Amino acid sequence: MPSQATIQSRCECQASLSASLNQQRHVLGAWATDPRRKRQEPCPAHSIGADQDRFQVAWLCPFCGRNTLRVFYAGALTWRSSLMSERPPRFSTNNSR
Repeated sequence: MPSQATIQSRCECQASLSASLNQQRHVLGAWATDPRRKRQEPCPAHSIGADQDRFQVAWLCPFCGRNTLRVFYAGALTWRSSLMSERPPRFSTNNSR
């Protein structure tokens, strides 16, 4: 049964960056949450050096436009069944405050 891991980090603008990874540590989906604006947006992300113990994930923050690069250790990932894995929330197009 396929497994996924979810990773998280912070952007310099304080948005929370998240991504779901497959067992090869490739990004399946990514999203960002801005707690100040109470908004969640999908964002582009990709893994670099996914075949190594220490690999990187790069995000493009949809709130500030920064490219954020973070290092992760493969041994620290927690794997869950893809049926029970954390999934990005549904994104609403409602921009009301």
